[in-house]
Amino acid sequence: MFDKIILATGHGGRQHRNGSWRSWLRRLISGAFLLSLVAAAALVAGACGKESPPPAFPPATVLAAKVVKKDMPLAIAAIGTVEAHKSINVYSRVTGQLLRTHFREGEDVRAGQLLFTIDPAPFREKLHQFEARLAKSIAQSQFNEEEAKRYAFLLSKGAVSKSEADKYLTDAAAYSATVKADRAELEDARLNLSYCSVKAPFAGRTGAYGVNLGAIVRANDTSLTTLNQISPVYVRFSVPEKHLGDIRKYLAAGTVSVRVIPDKDFPREIPYGKLVFVDNAIDQATGMIKLKAEFTNNDRALWPGQFVNVSLVLTIQAGAVVAPLRAVQTGDQGRFVFVIKPDMTAEVAPVVVDRSAGEEAVIARGLQGGETVVADGHLKVQPGAKVDIRDGLGAGPGNGNAKGNAGGGGR
Repeated sequence: MFDKIILATGHGGRQHRNGSWRSWLRRLISGAFLLSLVAAAALVAGACGKESPPPAFPPATVLAAKVVKKDMPLAIAAIGTVEAHKSINVYSRVTGQLLRTHFREGEDVRAGQLLFTIDPAPFREKLHQFEARLAKSIAQSQFNEEEAKRYAFLLSKGAVSKSEADKYLTDAAAYSATVKADRAELEDARLNLSYCSVKAPFAGRTGAYGVNLGAIVRANDTSLTTLNQISPVYVRFSVPEKHLGDIRKYLAAGTVSVRVIPDKDFPREIPYGKLVFVDNAIDQATGMIKLKAEFTNNDRALWPGQFVNVSLVLTIQAGAVVAPLRAVQTGDQGRFVFVIKPDMTAEVAPVVVDRSAGEEAVIARGLQGGETVVADGHLKVQPGAKVDIRDGLGAGPGNGNAKGNAGGGGR
């Protein structure tokens, strides 16, 4: 009985201690929460008591360029193909064995230069045969002419009949015709012998050999080589039909020229060419008009078969306002540039671009020339904010570094 009382008392003591611990823990948590609320309220009250200064942004670092006034071409861009001024396949005009070549492949030759020799022996023998035949015909013709004269005299004396005299007169006429025929055959044989020497019809550059020595060449069938005249040279290209009116207008004014635009694989400047051909019809399948320009090509910079970038220059616009094309941005309200004012702040200036030429833009409205504009770093620029122009990089064609000279002629 006594053991039961002790056990009961001990169990009740543990329950009392556990309940006290839980109450104390709840009071501690509640107090900490109240302290947190008080601290937060104090911070909010302090923040409401005074305003925080806005964050200060450093000036945007940009690349700048000058807007300039200069003469600019009014041009149409196209892709062209270089063509030889003259181009032929060289053939033999007689059939025979190729005996000799007189040039190296890819060599420049002059007009009339000997290129190939066809074996002339058979043609020389033919010539000798016709020479002998002609000599015989001439002798026979002379004999018959003399006989015709003699019988004409005898006829006048009544010694022969008229039929006998007419016979010799007819024979003389027949042999005279035979002489003419034999002489023509002789000239033909002489011409064929001359064809054994194949010559260049014009000055140009030769291609590869078409046949080897010893081969039988067929007349007007076997190509011996190709010959291209590349000084001067043609560039053929096409432009959309909408430009035809302007082309005809400026062509009548005499201001049209054609330029081959150099690129990284073709760095040399090419002298301007002359437009020499406008096709007489527009290609209905493509809506393009075919044109052709002639270049002197004295330095052999253009080569037949080459693809080139072409600029058809219709006229030159004097005093055009020109800015780097990368300075022109496009926004919700249209195109604009950032103009850097004298106080080194950026201002938005709406512009109207007339056209672009390479890396340059011709400005129709919005700039007057002389302004300094942002050419790179636009994403960091805020209207009205300060900018800092960095050194060491070009800003575009004809502009360069504009640091220290901002705002000249600004809006």
